[in-house]
Amino acid sequence: MKFTLRQLAYFIAAAETGSITLASKRASISQPAISTAISHMERELNVQLFLRHHAQGLSLTPAGRTLLRESKQLLKQAEGLYSAAADINHQMRGELSVGWFSTLAPIIMPQLVQSFMEAFPDTRIRSQEGHQEGLLTGLREARIELAITYDLQISADVDFQPLASLAAHVLVGASHPFARERSVRLAQLAALPMVLLDLPMSREYFLALFIRERLKPNIVWSSGDFEVVRTMVANGLGYTLANVRPRADVALDGRRLHRVVLGGEPPPLRVGIATLKQMKRTRLAQGFEQHCRQLVSDKSIPGMAPPAPRRKR
Repeated sequence: MKFTLRQLAYFIAAAETGSITLASKRASISQPAISTAISHMERELNVQLFLRHHAQGLSLTPAGRTLLRESKQLLKQAEGLYSAAADINHQMRGELSVGWFSTLAPIIMPQLVQSFMEAFPDTRIRSQEGHQEGLLTGLREARIELAITYDLQISADVDFQPLASLAAHVLVGASHPFARERSVRLAQLAALPMVLLDLPMSREYFLALFIRERLKPNIVWSSGDFEVVRTMVANGLGYTLANVRPRADVALDGRRLHRVVLGGEPPPLRVGIATLKQMKRTRLAQGFEQHCRQLVSDKSIPGMAPPAPRRKR
């Protein structure tokens, strides 16, 4: 559309008053501005809107009458946007687009969403799962309003509110030599076969744990699907490192998994709420953030097992 709502309003004013002079007084704008707006619309729409009568004002052409009716309807719809915005900002209702880190989504998302919509029946959550890079892009492109994710390479244009910390741990199958250990260090694991969770920014985090101790892991398998990684580990193809703690210590094929404390105090990942700084949060988004803060903390995370106790030094 190559004309503005303001130009539509000038056209309506001229049509209803039948005069450029009266239209300029109604719109509190100069007469040339009214005339320019009308001429611009006639060129863009390729129609004649008015018959100009010297010293007798304006009269609408048949095309002008049709477009006057449509213009009024369009302005009415545009004014409805302000009403909708006011409603969104003051009512806990409507649809909210939330992004979820793919490993977190199947564990914490169902309970958070269900409990929120139960508390606020007039709301609807539209979910999108992805890796960190995709979620940050989704925020910048306004495809999601907020993301429940990790503090992985958060850039300056994104606000991150931490909710809970998740320590890295070792995941092994039932037959693995470390399956009965209370804790294990990376130096003991480095030479053993590793199954890497291969997601953008996540893999860099896990590899950095080894670099921090000047070690190089022996990566023999990798997958971007956490459940594939878990099932490979359960079948004895190697160990993996993880931060999420599903309550069920079994892979999708039913084989057992064992979670072992990773010694050496590796830096944890923080779960939190990411939003774009320049995006004004709606009342609905603020309400969902508050809901997440009430349910997610270091003491308890929906769908997750409690952290394994660490040995005192």
